[in-house]
Amino acid sequence: MKRLYETMYILRPDLNDQDTDAAIAKYQTILQNNGAEPITIQHRGKRRLAYDIKKHREGIYIQMNFSAEPRTVEEMEKVMRLGEEVIRYLTIKLDPEAIVDVALAEDAPELATASAVAE
Repeated sequence: MKRLYETMYILRPDLNDQDTDAAIAKYQTILQNNGAEPITIQHRGKRRLAYDIKKHREGIYIQMNFSAEPRTVEEMEKVMRLGEEVIRYLTIKLDPEAIVDVALAEDAPELATASAVAE
């Protein structure tokens, strides 16, 4: 059964734009080859880390949202763990009801507030 996931990963800050794009494409391809759909990718840019990770003070943040089988996430995380370019990653399973509530709040804030009060 497909579930909704969000993966945030941090790439090494010393990667150039071409290497960064190649790493993003690599993980997107892994998801696509294993049946994930639709895949939304947000490049959050280079940011300072809260603490040093593998002797890096900064990292390039990438966020992916997708729907996939749990085994697909396991496969992608295995490749991230073995890869040199990723210094940290985290995947969370999203609650579909929470996504609907957020969409309502963005489209009509007064409706989302009214439904929250009614509950």
